[in-house]
Amino acid sequence: MQIDTIVKKRFEELEKQVNELPLISAEDGVASYRPEDWQQWASSAHNLIHNVFGNESPYYRNFSTAYAKCTVWERAVNHLKGIFLGAKADYDGGYAFSFNSVISGEIYGDFIHLAKKALEEDFKDVAAVLACAALEDSLKRFALINGLDVNDKVMQDVIGALKAKGLVGGAQKSILDAMPKIRDYSMHANWDKITPQDVGSVIGFVEQFLLSKFS
Repeated sequence: MQIDTIVKKRFEELEKQVNELPLISAEDGVASYRPEDWQQWASSAHNLIHNVFGNESPYYRNFSTAYAKCTVWERAVNHLKGIFLGAKADYDGGYAFSFNSVISGEIYGDFIHLAKKALEEDFKDVAAVLACAALEDSLKRFALINGLDVNDKVMQDVIGALKAKGLVGGAQKSILDAMPKIRDYSMHANWDKITPQDVGSVIGFVEQFLLSKFS
């Protein structure tokens, strides 16, 4: 499953969750939510917006400010909901690329962290899947950010498009040439053809790629 799919699924889950929050009535008849209900949702929404858009995005700043002031009243929670749905709409529409952090460092970094941990614990195959997923998606997203139409392209074509536009070069260019084969072995479960060293090379490349292109 691509990272983009995971993020969209999480946005959908949280939208469903906030829409289903049970309302209660106060003595004066004003509708409100139980604190434990809306805060659980808001914590998850806050974290997702941070990971996707970054610290400097209007969505994260606005949500953080509203979250800090939020009360149990329906109107206050709906303010948070509105910011969240705006963020979801921009992400679903592909407009998240205009923000500095995009979905880059935090989420790809998490995948690579998990891949390194799996490799250290001798779960080579798990590490390969995680590392190759982060590799393929980060390359494609970097290409999209730079105006290349690679949505339905295989990794080899994405790499070719990046090279043609001069977006990768030097050592990165030569190292990238070996990556599609490792990715294909991983995604087709040809585990006997992948060594721990192969997985380590993918992890190392993605770490450097994130530092140079997404930091």
